[in-house]
Amino acid sequence: MSKIALVSDSCSYLPKDIIEKYNVHIVPLSVIFGEETYKEDIELSAEAFYEKVRNSSVLPTTTQPPLGEFVACYENLAKEGYEDIIVVTLSSSVSGTYQTAVTAGNMVDGVRIHVFDSEIAAFAEGFYVIEAGQMIEEGRSVDEVLDRLKEMRSRGVKAYLMVDDLGHLHRGGRLTGAQAFIGSLLKMKPVLSFLNKKITPVEKIRTKKKALQRLKEHMAEDAKSGAPVRASVITAMAQEDGEALAAEIRREFPNVEVDTSYLGAVIGTHVGEGTVGLAWYVK
Repeated sequence: MSKIALVSDSCSYLPKDIIEKYNVHIVPLSVIFGEETYKEDIELSAEAFYEKVRNSSVLPTTTQPPLGEFVACYENLAKEGYEDIIVVTLSSSVSGTYQTAVTAGNMVDGVRIHVFDSEIAAFAEGFYVIEAGQMIEEGRSVDEVLDRLKEMRSRGVKAYLMVDDLGHLHRGGRLTGAQAFIGSLLKMKPVLSFLNKKITPVEKIRTKKKALQRLKEHMAEDAKSGAPVRASVITAMAQEDGEALAAEIRREFPNVEVDTSYLGAVIGTHVGEGTVGLAWYVK
């Protein structure tokens, strides 16, 4: 059995205990404020990022990891005796990270590199990393792990997000000024989802309470059969809303294993503070 390493980009937002448990090697994306570039979660925590955005007149931009970061990661793992590396990335339609990971793989000898496009981001991407970590720990082969990840992707790992701040979406170029103005007057809360690998608005809900209810209704479509479901409530500095939603899900759906996670700087740049998401898949 070959020795398999596991790599992910930082947008999977895995908690430290999971990173340590499955020995996940994280390659960070970065956010740029003017002349300053910060690697997310390494040089800038999620909390510090949102505080910085609140005090900044200009919205930051994001950038994928440099090619050299992936090359160095692969070379180090090859030196450690790994024969195969499974790399899970965020959606190739959201970032060039997937392509960079593939390109770097063609530049490193002595180790087989398998790059998997999760076609999603945040902790929904993390589900794939955890699944791979568990299977590697069980001694499964590379092909078994990759087949399972592809099966999860084909059956659907889903994520819906309620965006709290329309002004943030507007500044990021995701809404026209008129849409943002009218939406704010009506207290609209857009619900977004990953469709065709991209973050896409799917509906507009009048209030936050109804929008959070709508996230749960989307998940209920898969949970009502009684099949085991793994879910995570994902928040951008909205932990209270997140914990309340997770508690509701636990009460109503005993078949759903749910926890809470966070949106770091890179995805937070695009959706803004106050966002609450719900990601899940049928096990």
